[in-house]
Amino acid sequence: MLSKQQQKSKETKAKIFAAAKTILERDGYEKLSLKNICQEAGVSNGSFYHHFKTKDDLLSYYIEEQPEAFHTNFAKTDDIQVIKKNIISVYLNYAHYCETLGVEFMANYYTPKNQSLNPSIRTKRPYPIVTVENYLQKCLDAGVIALPYELEQITTDIRMLVIGNVFEWCLKKGQAPFASNMERSLATYLDGLF
Repeated sequence: MLSKQQQKSKETKAKIFAAAKTILERDGYEKLSLKNICQEAGVSNGSFYHHFKTKDDLLSYYIEEQPEAFHTNFAKTDDIQVIKKNIISVYLNYAHYCETLGVEFMANYYTPKNQSLNPSIRTKRPYPIVTVENYLQKCLDAGVIALPYELEQITTDIRMLVIGNVFEWCLKKGQAPFASNMERSLATYLDGLF
């Protein structure tokens, strides 16, 4: 059970995110400023910075912090097909979460201006790719899989496949078969990998 302070903090974070989501959907990324977010949410700049470092940090927090997609308690297995299925399940959950956030939000989130997408400066929150990278590392350490490339190259490939699927879904205004495209492209890539 959350204390009163924790509950208030959770509510303030949700209010800030709701304001950012409204601005993104209504006006696009260019209008997503700290001033506009705080004004829309009815909070001070200090309150914003108490919860988030930047607007990109705010967006990343909500898009990447979905617990159901990032369970890391995959059962230990020597079955390569189960390993592939586990990796794909992370991204099927991600696709579902993207659908929940909506096409407009996702189209405005996946922009080169959003530096939270830059893997060289990203925090170690449980992003889908961090979850998959850690899982693959455990499989490597256990000797269950061998990879033909460095782990970082593989996670980059996976990240690019995922971004491509999100882009296609957004480009087609949500009318592309998002989850099945995600599953097919990842399965094809992983089948060629191990």
